[in-house]
Amino acid sequence: MRTTLAIAAHPDDIEFFMAGTMLLLKWAGYELHYLTLANGCCGSTDWSAQHTAGVREREAIAAAEMLGAKFHPSITNDLEIFFDDRLLRRVAGIVREMSPEILLTHSPVDYMEDHTNACRLAVTAAFARGMPNYQTAPPRPPVDGSVTVYHAQPHGNRDPLGELVRPKLFVDIGTAMDEKARLLACHASQQQWLDESQGMSSMAMAMQAQAREVGEMSGRFEYAEGWRKHLHLGFCSEADDPLAAALAGYVYNG
Repeated sequence: MRTTLAIAAHPDDIEFFMAGTMLLLKWAGYELHYLTLANGCCGSTDWSAQHTAGVREREAIAAAEMLGAKFHPSITNDLEIFFDDRLLRRVAGIVREMSPEILLTHSPVDYMEDHTNACRLAVTAAFARGMPNYQTAPPRPPVDGSVTVYHAQPHGNRDPLGELVRPKLFVDIGTAMDEKARLLACHASQQQWLDESQGMSSMAMAMQAQAREVGEMSGRFEYAEGWRKHLHLGFCSEADDPLAAALAGYVYNG
């Protein structure tokens, strides 16, 4: 079974940035895996951290089930995603266990450090997948398979200084937009938090606006998710592009 592993920072990030592409990969026969590193515990102004984390885990499990992906529990708290030894060994163990052909993760730079650090952990864990002298937690044997890493668009399609980020690979998610919206709606607890903390009055409208702008950048699609392929060195062959190959009828290399 060909495998895709999505590694994101918080519950709802996979749905916001990656779920359209993941749905298309599922329809193309890929096995999907769903990992958000942080548990969402800071995503409320009314509930305790423990209660919030529990609510957000249940929402994420529901979304993963709807997506048809295997859910992997979070491994740390919000704002505690650091590029450190403890977390890297945990993430590397999951990467080895799943041995994905395709790894989807955040942009290397984004508006908040949890996203950026989640990306760094995912990339380095993939790089270390075949190193026999690197011990994961729990211990997992090294794997030999290639993995191609793809970076999603940053939030709002802008880097932290407000500059537009243009993807290299555009995935037409027009046929998946309704399902993507339903997946995002599983995270109902987040609407009040995002409104209060970031002025995002509608999570669904923000997601739709981002996908529409990426579609406009493609010059071909109404709604799209954008991806940039990580440099192949240490991960796969230079010519490998399994995402484009799997979704040949839905992609445009801009």
